[in-house]
Amino acid sequence: MKLSAFFSTAVLAVVMTQAQEQQQEQQQQSPVEWQPKTISHKEVKPFAEPKPVTISEKAGVKFKPQIAVKTGCVPYPAVNEDGETSGGLQTSGSPQGGCRGSGHGSQVYGRSTWFNGLWAIMYSWYFPKDAPSSRMGHRHDWEHIVVFIDNPEVPEPKILGCSPSWHSGYNKYAPCPADVIDGSSVKVKYEHSWPLNHALDITKEAGDFQDLIMWDQMSDLARRALNDTKFGKANTPMNDWNFLGKVEKSWPFKK
Repeated sequence: MKLSAFFSTAVLAVVMTQAQEQQQEQQQQSPVEWQPKTISHKEVKPFAEPKPVTISEKAGVKFKPQIAVKTGCVPYPAVNEDGETSGGLQTSGSPQGGCRGSGHGSQVYGRSTWFNGLWAIMYSWYFPKDAPSSRMGHRHDWEHIVVFIDNPEVPEPKILGCSPSWHSGYNKYAPCPADVIDGSSVKVKYEHSWPLNHALDITKEAGDFQDLIMWDQMSDLARRALNDTKFGKANTPMNDWNFLGKVEKSWPFKK
């Protein structure tokens, strides 16, 4: 086994162990057993984007991507500060039916780590449904992009690669094409190709920004909800169970 693979596996094991210990501590401290709670997707209020303080938070804001929604729902917040999660939408009606914005604002979720000597930042969006047409697809959708930079601590960090999620895998780019980068922001599009469900890819077209909330900036209840809540066929990419495995799978550079 290569050292990098061994290291990644070891780190993943540590993260999962810490998550389990944190969950046990929360259960012991709480007089009432915590239970996941879902509310209407239109009622979930996003976290306001905090002022970045740490190096990782500043890098997260600096490299925040923009998303152009070509078909389907616009991004919605998946969880609020009380740990209440979106109930999503059934797939009846048009692909964009009932999910063109709630008035509360949207959200993009960030989480970052060192991986194989580069700094990987995962940005994730939640959508209430993924329906290429009526009665097709499924309730809930998560999509994400992993942006690889050289070092968040240097004065001018550079984007070296990017991997937008594409169904069960990734479209991988190393380098990330210059014409899809606006300053330090990668441009992605969200669309479907009938009869396939929605996915991400890079684009030259400008998109929209959402308030960024990094994993460590969220409330404990929100993190717990994203770790414990099942979003049907959509997997929460940045939670403790999926994050490192997806970063490893998204690696765009030749081994």
